[in-house]
Amino acid sequence: MANGKKSKKKLFIFGGLGLLLLVVLLLVVFSGNKEEIVSVQTEKVEKRNVTQVVSATGKINPVYQVKISAEATGEIVDLPVREGDIVRKGQLLVRIKPDNYEAQKNSAEARLAQSKSSLSSTKAQLDKVESDYKRVQELAQKKLASDAELENAKSTYLQTLGSYEAMKSGVTQAEASLKDAVTNLNKTIVYSPINGTISKRNIDLSERVLGSGFSPGTEMLTVADLSKMEATVNVDENDVVLISVGDTAKVHVDAFSDKTFKGVVTQIGNSAVTKGLGTQDEVVNFEVKVLIINAENSIRPGMSCDADIETEKKQNVLTVPIQSVTARLDKQNMSASQGEQPENEAKAKKERSNKPKEVVFVIKDNKANMVEVKTGISDDTYIEILSGLKGDEDVVSGPYRAISKELDEGSKVSMQSKRKGTEKK
Repeated sequence: MANGKKSKKKLFIFGGLGLLLLVVLLLVVFSGNKEEIVSVQTEKVEKRNVTQVVSATGKINPVYQVKISAEATGEIVDLPVREGDIVRKGQLLVRIKPDNYEAQKNSAEARLAQSKSSLSSTKAQLDKVESDYKRVQELAQKKLASDAELENAKSTYLQTLGSYEAMKSGVTQAEASLKDAVTNLNKTIVYSPINGTISKRNIDLSERVLGSGFSPGTEMLTVADLSKMEATVNVDENDVVLISVGDTAKVHVDAFSDKTFKGVVTQIGNSAVTKGLGTQDEVVNFEVKVLIINAENSIRPGMSCDADIETEKKQNVLTVPIQSVTARLDKQNMSASQGEQPENEAKAKKERSNKPKEVVFVIKDNKANMVEVKTGISDDTYIEILSGLKGDEDVVSGPYRAISKELDEGSKVSMQSKRKGTEKK
């Protein structure tokens, strides 16, 4: 009896295991034949207003500012302005000790007076010699003076005339030296070239500055007109071609996070500003200047800012969510990319010339249909559809993995709760 019970027990165990194995095999077979269903989100194709925007970062700068450098060398003896002071055009800013320049001026005046005195003396001598020469000429005509006397008188006259002309040149040089000395003396006094604010002061009273006539001397002050400010932003080389002078912009200054300033593009740089040249981090930008229309007095030069430049606007155009558009290769190009050898070289070249196409997936009868589209401008949310769609279709708007990889022509889908189309702007 014991052996019979053990045999029945083994039979039940092995039978149960066999049944379990059969069930697992059936599940594998049937699940393998089951078609995959992709869960997606959709949104209606609608007409909307689209504004293309180029974003960039930069700094706030005055439209007009003047950096004042020393043109005279010496000690600062008068400095009546401080950083932040408002000044008027022609107002005294800096006075440099003028002693050396005054001495040069006095010396030039003395040389000029001496040159003029010598010129007057030589002029008197020239008048006498000229008179003697004319008298000898008259006597020679009457045969009362010899040819030797005439030649001697003429030589004396020409020598005196030459000395007089040299004296005249000396006076001209002395006048130029005096003018130069006066100019250098005037450089010891610096006046404001514009109405504005002292935005930077690099010097202090009694400090010595170095001036130079051919290169900038010590930078002393910066005067800026803070009533007109602009944002100088760096725009990527791929985006700068979209921008035109006159485009409107919204400027956000980091220090005024709750305010948006209006602006207009006034200048687009022609030369690239390259950072990290020759490295993997190389970046090529172009400087774009945006005049801030409603600037406030509290905005300061050097503040960080962001600018959203509106490059193009279109109203009532057909749009889809920007994430709905993806790039796909056609079947022939996909086969070549997966390693299939083309029949001949001409076919290979043709396949290599195939470029990815922009497509969207339109849902109809719970199936995805891949539709090639041509796109236009876009904003942060929607992209314009120029051709390929008519409107009111349901396009897949998510998730990203489904749009970029999982979906294909004829894929079965299950739609989640549809995203409602955004109201027209």
